[in-house]
Amino acid sequence: MSLLEELNSLIGVCNLPVETGVFSGTAPDAYVVITPLSDTFGAFADNRPQADVQEARLSLYSKGNYIKHKNTIVRALLGADFTITDRRYIEREDDTGYHHYAVDAAKTYEME
Repeated sequence: MSLLEELNSLIGVCNLPVETGVFSGTAPDAYVVITPLSDTFGAFADNRPQADVQEARLSLYSKGNYIKHKNTIVRALLGADFTITDRRYIEREDDTGYHHYAVDAAKTYEME
């Protein structure tokens, strides 16, 4: 399973829709956009990669109180052995009314 597949599944369990494109109708009051950030190899003494480290940003958009959703996402990530590399409040979008909160998460996959 890839990082994006794992994150899509994990966010679905949190009862938040994962959006990837432009809304054709009205946007939900809370949703997550997943953006891949990096895909690197962990190198060892023989310079052969033995691990694939993948990182993505989960951008939470929420009208109203975003903290409950943020805490649910963070607990789910930690419970699924993700490393949280950054968490930050980005802004409140005045034109849409959404709070934007970002959680960056990484996971190491062993090379086969």
